[in-house]
Amino acid sequence: MNALVKYHADPVVRTKLDFKLDEVPRFWFANDPFRTRIFDALSLTFPDGERYFIESVRLFRDKITEPELKQRVSDFIRQEAQHGIAHDKMNQIMKNQGMPVDQFITTLTKIFKFELKNRSPQYNIAMTAAAEHLTALMAETFYSKKATLQDAHPYVRALLAWHSIEEMEHRDVAFDVMRQVADVPETTRKFALAFTTFMMMNFTLYRANVMLEHDGFNRRERIKFFYKGLPWFFGKKGILSAMRTQYLDWFQKDFHPSQHPVIHQYQTWIDTLAATNDPIAAGEAFWQAGY
Repeated sequence: MNALVKYHADPVVRTKLDFKLDEVPRFWFANDPFRTRIFDALSLTFPDGERYFIESVRLFRDKITEPELKQRVSDFIRQEAQHGIAHDKMNQIMKNQGMPVDQFITTLTKIFKFELKNRSPQYNIAMTAAAEHLTALMAETFYSKKATLQDAHPYVRALLAWHSIEEMEHRDVAFDVMRQVADVPETTRKFALAFTTFMMMNFTLYRANVMLEHDGFNRRERIKFFYKGLPWFFGKKGILSAMRTQYLDWFQKDFHPSQHPVIHQYQTWIDTLAATNDPIAAGEAFWQAGY
């Protein structure tokens, strides 16, 4: 990889953004229960996941001496805290729909507490850096092509757009802490992405299945949903399959997240929010600017 090419956007903390999630219908993605619940299942991970990322970075905060990295870490923590607040609201909506959100969250909380207590700080920062790489790539994949989220409700699409923008802004913060301060072995760094991906995908599919059951779909109906719906995500031309090249770049010895360009319509979101102070309008402009 070309280590000399760098694409960078500094984290900016944005607060009190209203996405009107109370107005979103139950099956907000094309009235498709499967796609909706896959994205909902992924969203369920974020509040506790973001808190885990914050704690993993804080383990090294006292060792950071470079002023620029200190500031980026501070902004990273504040951005992640805002993401947790927003997705807590989305999780509450799912809970109001009868989803077993508390059951999911209890399990996640136990897992993250176990990791922080029983794994080394180096392991945890590697997992955080890997998860940030994965979520930044997902953000790029969801929004680079307009057709991908064309049938998603605009309010949820706007929420995910804001989250995507900020994932791109801080995608290299945990990585730089890992590289500059944590002294993480290469084997741990490479393992972290493979393991994080495996766990995230398995938990997402499991939660989606449980939620579809609570929606009233029987086992046969759910099997049909998965058979028909999974290729949209993981098939030969699936939206997540499309990020395989950038995903595999992680395993190159000289990899750095800033070697990947920031999504081409990034500035569109920034400019629209500045002009309107409306995150839904910014999300719509961001989506519309996709190829």
